[in-house]
Amino acid sequence: MADQLSAAGLAAANDIPSLDRLLNAEALRPALAAHGRTQVVAALRRDLEALRKRALDGGVPRHELDAAAVAARTSAALDEAARPRLRAVYNLTGTVLHTNLGRALLPDEAVASVLRALTTPANLEFDLDTGGRGDRDDLIDDLLCELTGAEAATVVNNNAAAVLLMLNALADRREVVVSRGELVEIGGAFRIPDIMKRAGAKLVEVGTTNRTHAADYENAVGPRTAMLMKVHCSNYAVTGFTKSVGVADVAALAHARGLPATVDLGSGTLVDLTQFGLPKEDTVRETIAAGADLVTFSGDKLLGGPQAGLLVGRADLIRKIKKNPLKRALRVGKLTLAALEPVLQLYRAPEFLAQRLTTLRLLTRPMRDIQPQAERLRGVLAHAAGPSYAVEAVPMFSQIGSGALPIDQLPSYGLAVRYAGSGRPGRHLDRLETLLRRLPVPVIGRVADDALWLDLRCLEDRDEAAFAAQLAEPLA
Repeated sequence: MADQLSAAGLAAANDIPSLDRLLNAEALRPALAAHGRTQVVAALRRDLEALRKRALDGGVPRHELDAAAVAARTSAALDEAARPRLRAVYNLTGTVLHTNLGRALLPDEAVASVLRALTTPANLEFDLDTGGRGDRDDLIDDLLCELTGAEAATVVNNNAAAVLLMLNALADRREVVVSRGELVEIGGAFRIPDIMKRAGAKLVEVGTTNRTHAADYENAVGPRTAMLMKVHCSNYAVTGFTKSVGVADVAALAHARGLPATVDLGSGTLVDLTQFGLPKEDTVRETIAAGADLVTFSGDKLLGGPQAGLLVGRADLIRKIKKNPLKRALRVGKLTLAALEPVLQLYRAPEFLAQRLTTLRLLTRPMRDIQPQAERLRGVLAHAAGPSYAVEAVPMFSQIGSGALPIDQLPSYGLAVRYAGSGRPGRHLDRLETLLRRLPVPVIGRVADDALWLDLRCLEDRDEAAFAAQLAEPLA
């Protein structure tokens, strides 16, 4: 049997080199230096076990037992295992604030601040004026109050947590009145009714899906009512025969009964977006001015900062919220605060926001800048995709994303790739989309209407050369 295997160029199980022999081989030294003995030994054992099984099943080509071949397989396996799971990608989906791709990109000032917080001690809960213990909210609450007109502020790890904390602190075992048309569900199965239940509050629905009147709120108030609440319809719009009650009217109704009016703005903004040519969205300041006693909103959507849930409003209500035990469970760490503070500082000079705040810069990027880029890259992608695909530079529409202004679109430009062969294009487009995702920096687009669409709104000029470089060779 051994002679037969040898004649066929195959090795038997007893020909497989020992672990010690391989560990002492020159070819394994780079792997040991890069990954350490513990990981190399574990990888070698897995490889040798696989070789042994194949040898017992009929033999292994002898060249696979060479130390160089074993070292190559071991290094490749260890390199793959060490590759970060969280990787940079090119977001060419046309959705600027893409929930699955990390939402807002931080401006340079925030990145520098986070780096300092990562590498040096910081006064997270230390009062530099008194030398005593401080409150981590002190790092940002003055800024939030200045920018929103609120009396006080606090921050937790996301807006869902902010809503949960507010309801638990102010409405535990009591009733919260909400319009039926505002009982939203957003990504990740976050539903307002479910959050209320978890917070210990009882939901009282008023009105209908498309029409709610002031009298509906009035008639729902009873001895167990804790608040009247409005929720921003962040990821859908009800149109046609509709009616809703504005914040000012809901606040007036609540205050007449001695109740707080609360508003979940979802993707809150601190500035009037119309000055940048974007659709109108109520600001946090406008909502406070309209009479809201508490407003919750996200830090990583239109605000353009890190993931966080912000609560601003009346000082007495914020104090009660901060005393709730859930506040500690939901609090943010130093890295979030390090990123949030410089982002808020940018809002103090709104005239520079469109250049300095990354999210706003991408949202306001003019089509006249994107179109030439698409035309430059059309040939690059056509060469990489090969003759089976036709690539065009075409106008398209982007969207803001993450529940912000769901029906509004931004004129953009990009590349449309269609299958140029015969037969159904679906599997061919899926194949190309897969190849783009497997690039060193994955390219994420979208397949729709028999084409692969690559919207270039989020590919800034400074990234164009690197993007083109990894398309220098054919993908197939």
